[in-house]
Amino acid sequence: MAARTVIGATVKAVSRQGKFAARKAALTLTPSAVQKIKSLMSTNSDAVGLRVGVRQRGCNGLSYTLEFAKEKGKFDEIVTQDGVKVLIDSKAQLSLLGTEMDFVENKLSSEFVFHNPNIKGTCGCGESFNV
Repeated sequence: MAARTVIGATVKAVSRQGKFAARKAALTLTPSAVQKIKSLMSTNSDAVGLRVGVRQRGCNGLSYTLEFAKEKGKFDEIVTQDGVKVLIDSKAQLSLLGTEMDFVENKLSSEFVFHNPNIKGTCGCGESFNV
């Protein structure tokens, strides 16, 4: 069995600004997220894209997972933006609706950050959330 590569992510809650939107994009990427995904994909030639999912974990219930996708899952949703492909796991689709994925780098860390309008609460460390 091949080793799985897991990439870290942080949760950021954002306030809801309008009551209803027409149709939210499943996931949007900032330019820095696009550049980082392109860089990651160039080191993994057998991956078809980056898969985003959620799993039960942490003190608040859910956390994001990121991994290289070798193939599209039966119910994965594909987001293609600026030449990169992100596959959204079927279990994560509703909790990610309208989310912006960013990549933030500073002197102490570099990580993907999800600005998710669906989040009702987060833990103190920013690694888990609930919807």
